[in-house]
Amino acid sequence: MKTSIASEDFRVRPGEEVKLSEWPTTGKPFFKSKKSYHKLLGEHVEELSSLQRLHYASNRYALLLIFQGMDAAGKDGAIRHVMSGINPQGCQVFSFKQPSAEELDHDFLWRTNCRLPERGRIGIFNRSYYEEVLIVRVHPEILSSQRLPVELPDAETIWKDRYRSIVDLEEHLHRNGTRIIKFYLHLSKKEQRKRFLDRIDEPEKNWKFSVSDLHERESWPLYMQAYEACLSATNTANAPWYVVPADDKKNARLIVSQIALDTLNDLKMAYPKTTAKRRRELKSIRERL
Repeated sequence: MKTSIASEDFRVRPGEEVKLSEWPTTGKPFFKSKKSYHKLLGEHVEELSSLQRLHYASNRYALLLIFQGMDAAGKDGAIRHVMSGINPQGCQVFSFKQPSAEELDHDFLWRTNCRLPERGRIGIFNRSYYEEVLIVRVHPEILSSQRLPVELPDAETIWKDRYRSIVDLEEHLHRNGTRIIKFYLHLSKKEQRKRFLDRIDEPEKNWKFSVSDLHERESWPLYMQAYEACLSATNTANAPWYVVPADDKKNARLIVSQIALDTLNDLKMAYPKTTAKRRRELKSIRERL
């Protein structure tokens, strides 16, 4: 069953100034029923698993998937469902929350640099270094805890400097074989409220909700401004942002998986060829078994 999902429909064009109000948070479903959704996602997962094995054997590229979005946007669910068929040996998932004391003693990219995927692996960042130009921008008082040199925390330049550091890092990674896909799961404020209420009303989801989630919701307009500035400044041809409508979790997962498939299919990968010498060696071993 083929989908009509076109990855380019969700990709931010290089040089585009992002206005999130112009990007939908919902759209026409790419599936006709719950059954067809599971069939489509299953096909995507199966193909991803096959490509991941080729990616691992080829050992030429690394793939980094970055997930950003407001609380309850569906980052955890997208990662869990889309990557469900991937061999854990070839996939690494990291979630970045409040920096530790050790991490604060390094530059803001250090803790994520330590978790970058090796060649042949798929790395997934559930939140990332982008938090340093998102939550820190919305709450600039966090800068005071980062023990930066006194000349650095200049409100006029620090965000531009951090955008530049991020773009430089991603270009460096691309030149050295890491392909980067960045997903912004675009959730509406109305849908976030619904999901928060579910977390409060359903006992098995209570653990997901924190009072801090409510505090962050109160800063919604500031976060939208921070995301718009961030996506506009750090979207490049080699490390594109995809704005995925996230009010429908199932649709979002199909879109994310299709974009991952398209990216892997564009890589020049092949299983290692066996040399004549290696074939003779294997034949000799076979005769001894």
